[in-house]
Amino acid sequence: MVEEYSFAAMAAVVVVLLLEFFLLRTGLFKRPAYWITMVIVLAFQVPVDGWLTKLDAPVVLYADWAITGVRVPWDIPVEDFLYGFAMVTAVLLLWERGRPAREQA
Repeated sequence: MVEEYSFAAMAAVVVVLLLEFFLLRTGLFKRPAYWITMVIVLAFQVPVDGWLTKLDAPVVLYADWAITGVRVPWDIPVEDFLYGFAMVTAVLLLWERGRPAREQA
């Protein structure tokens, strides 16, 4: 059985990918700037999320039934990375879609 947060995080990734490939078609995934942005996001997400979810003194607690239990690195639930990807990518896709055509490229 897929856990609640796990399902929501995976569904968010699928929705964002479908949004890009079948509706918005911004070409965002082809741009080096997008991937550089994602590396920067991860550079901040890992230490912050790692501190918030560390098992020895957590600030944020997850119910066992809500996540898969897979935690990498530093006890970060894998679902947090899926959610982060979906959230940041959705915002960037909508931002790109909202730009006037002459500014896109």
